[in-house]
Amino acid sequence: MRMARAADAREQLDGPLPPAALRATLHDLHVLNAWFGGYALTLSRIRRAAARLPRDRRLVVVDVGGGRGDLAIAVVRWARRQRRPVRVLVIDADAATLALARRHTAAYPEITLLQADATALPLGEGAVDVAVAALTLHHLTSDAAAGCLAEMAAASALTVVNDLLRTRLSLAVVWLTTRVLRLHPVSRHDGPLSVRRAYSAGELAALATRAGVHARIRRYPWLARLVMEVA
Repeated sequence: MRMARAADAREQLDGPLPPAALRATLHDLHVLNAWFGGYALTLSRIRRAAARLPRDRRLVVVDVGGGRGDLAIAVVRWARRQRRPVRVLVIDADAATLALARRHTAAYPEITLLQADATALPLGEGAVDVAVAALTLHHLTSDAAAGCLAEMAAASALTVVNDLLRTRLSLAVVWLTTRVLRLHPVSRHDGPLSVRRAYSAGELAALATRAGVHARIRRYPWLARLVMEVA
């Protein structure tokens, strides 16, 4: 049976949260992304885009809803290993999250933090090589999600959306993982709910059509992930 989207539900991370809870749940997100393909699936697309550019040309990436900057750090570490110039813009609407990101990314001058809404990115047309939204789109209403996709596509040569796959298998995997790893109560609440709030492949394709772009979508059932690319 198809799982209906829990469009009206609200995750605790959508806040506000006490500082300790915010720190803990953002750390939990980092752990889950590191273990279950969040970073790897996104980085593979960024590496592919970078391979099409001259090696001495600076790669510019924007992470929309980038939280405390963990994906940005992963991108910078990869670029340093490749001796490739890079700049990563982390955009988030939440001031408290950006305050944590400022401390978390202090050792990475390649990272710039900006406070802005996902539907009104402070970027010009074609300003970046890759625009990423990882575990961000499911937090947005359909109108806002379509607007975000349009903004990202206009600003970048490649748009990558990495989000949860809304299936009963994903729900079971995420529920079990958040319990086995003994994550923070906010993460235990939000993890399964995030699956239920995620857009299906068909819904993402429809959002892309509303945004005026064509999307390619791939599912990764055992990672509970879905990746959409717009180029």
